[in-house]
Amino acid sequence: MLESLGALGGTPWVYVIVSLSIVLDVFVPILPSGVLVIAAATTAAGTGTAAEAVGGAEVTATVHSGAHLAEMLSLMLCAATASVLGDMVAYRLARRSGDRFDRAIGRSRRLATAQERLGTALTRGGGGIVVLARFAPAGRSVVSLGAGVAHRTVREFLPWSALAGFVWAAYSVSLGYFGGQWLGTSWMSTALSVVALFAAGSAAAFLMRRPERRTAH
Repeated sequence: MLESLGALGGTPWVYVIVSLSIVLDVFVPILPSGVLVIAAATTAAGTGTAAEAVGGAEVTATVHSGAHLAEMLSLMLCAATASVLGDMVAYRLARRSGDRFDRAIGRSRRLATAQERLGTALTRGGGGIVVLARFAPAGRSVVSLGAGVAHRTVREFLPWSALAGFVWAAYSVSLGYFGGQWLGTSWMSTALSVVALFAAGSAAAFLMRRPERRTAH
């Protein structure tokens, strides 16, 4: 993966691939969109670090640092935008086909509970659950589809979706960037960054389940 992204580095294709993966994984949560974002950031950071080592000059380092920042910001903006776009597509589809999605969600006690909690949170302005769900496994799908089925308004859902996309993108890009800076372009740096991403997902899933546990008691 790193070799493939490295070959595409500096071209628009890496952004196209990352964006498509992020948009589609709201429907197919097994797509490794987070891994792709991390790998792209790691590759860019590691490549730039190597160039600085070869150049050795202060001016060269300054130029590459500026290029790093621009590339990381572009990747972050691309990932956040694609995240919001995917959320809104799922939201619109679920809103228009509410009955069908509602029946599908109703078959699962966990999904039905998540949908109910989401509606309450958005109504009360506590849409932080949308941000948490962006990190939890399949949480983004449940939240986006659930908001559509529950006929939450765009004004209620979109700001939280944008915040969730930005936080997730910033975290993922930062993991890849610092991993590439410290360890270079290697499988180890990517693997450690992915572990940190999954750790955040596990923590988010735990926090989302806590209200259910309190209610059960």
